[in-house]
Amino acid sequence: MAVALPVAAPVAWTRVGPLEDMVRPFVLASVFWGIVAFAAGTYIAWELAFPALNLDLPWTTFGRLRPLHTSAAIFAFGGNALIGTSLYVVQRTTKAPLFGGRTMASFIFWGYQIFIVMAAVGYVTGVTQGKEYAEPEWYADLWLAVIWIAYLIAFGGTIMRRKEPHIYVANWFYLAFIITIAMLHIVNNLAIPVSLTGPESYPVFAGVQSAMVQWWYGHNAVGFFLTAGFLGMMYYFIPKQAERPVYSYRLSIIHFWSLIFIYIWAGPHHLHYTALPDWAQVLGATFSIMLWMPSWGGMINGLMTLSGAWDKLRTDPVLRFMVVSVAFYGMATFEGPLMSIRQVNALSHYTDWTIGHVHSGALGWVAFITFGAIYHLFPRVYGRRDLYSSRFVEYHFWTATLGIVLYISSMWVSGIMQGLMWRAYDENGFLQYAFIETVEAMHPFYIIRALGGVLFLLGGLIMVYNLYRTAKGEKRAERALAETFAPQPAAAE
Repeated sequence: MAVALPVAAPVAWTRVGPLEDMVRPFVLASVFWGIVAFAAGTYIAWELAFPALNLDLPWTTFGRLRPLHTSAAIFAFGGNALIGTSLYVVQRTTKAPLFGGRTMASFIFWGYQIFIVMAAVGYVTGVTQGKEYAEPEWYADLWLAVIWIAYLIAFGGTIMRRKEPHIYVANWFYLAFIITIAMLHIVNNLAIPVSLTGPESYPVFAGVQSAMVQWWYGHNAVGFFLTAGFLGMMYYFIPKQAERPVYSYRLSIIHFWSLIFIYIWAGPHHLHYTALPDWAQVLGATFSIMLWMPSWGGMINGLMTLSGAWDKLRTDPVLRFMVVSVAFYGMATFEGPLMSIRQVNALSHYTDWTIGHVHSGALGWVAFITFGAIYHLFPRVYGRRDLYSSRFVEYHFWTATLGIVLYISSMWVSGIMQGLMWRAYDENGFLQYAFIETVEAMHPFYIIRALGGVLFLLGGLIMVYNLYRTAKGEKRAERALAETFAPQPAAAE
């Protein structure tokens, strides 16, 4: 006979130390900007399906809201999560307090939020450089460089003063992410301001050199911001949540050094069939294909960390977020090198296939490992022993997963159809389809994608509610997931 359970019960408190206290703002900011990014992405997905949603206003057009969405997702949601988790991990694994202490952490946090707002204002008002993932103008770029150097000093200084002689592998990935992003940001954003009072500037590089530098930056923003940084997150939080050691520490070191050496050369594959010399295009594709090996080595290492603890996937939805994220990492890092092959790229380039690929990595890998890390950290930074509801984590997981499946599958089908329609010829050698016909054919897939975005956003809102109740110190009384999945005794006759 089922027994009614009370809705809520008090949750036990734990001590909140200075480490957790300085990390809390980054966790909260990541959650806030994540909802902003998901909402903006969902809105512009509906704009593509129904262009009237542009509202005939300059600030709400797809061209201005799209970079707002991408930057909010990558730099605001992902960036705050990376900075916050890296400061947490480096202090825990080095047994040393943060270099610069709470003052440095506060400067980095507020300085980074100011940059996010500066960039967002530029997007909606049309003050941008027009570079993918590097839209902010010179004044915002200069401010970010100052904040990022402070971040490097804080992180590197903590490692230098460590009490633990060994540097844990997660810190290697975080450090590579911080150093490489600093180099990419500074070089790609070299520009001469038109005036000290105006926002416009002229880039130092021009023509094909500008394109080469931009995609050296653009692809490695993916490689080091969206891959290396989040691999640092993976190497700390999956072992902690699974309560198992890393499957192979030797493999993790091989993974690190091979990934950072190969990734930096892969950018030219974005410039196939352009003015870039063929040898540079082929070089980029070659290094992209080589990335299969370290990427899948890291994926295997992350998944095999659960050896002896696979049963936890049934009962721990937070761990499920993390493990499924690694599976998406493996899928995205297989698809990316495949699309870098010139013959495949001839079909996929400029199509929605690329959009599907990017979002399988961004939603499945980046967002899911971030959700897992946030769920792991949130009770700790608020001094709670547990989340308000594991069941709500379960709802979030399945809602978001269904949203991702709808999103990426619709874009794969739409993108391949797009590419095939663009290259279809009739018996006289003329194009078989007008461009507007390809746009009309994509309409139902755009609706499916937007519905996927709605589900992903809904999952994020479930997370917000769960975290809010956790912060209040509540605990939802619910039957443990272990009991739910346990075999039920046969009813007596």
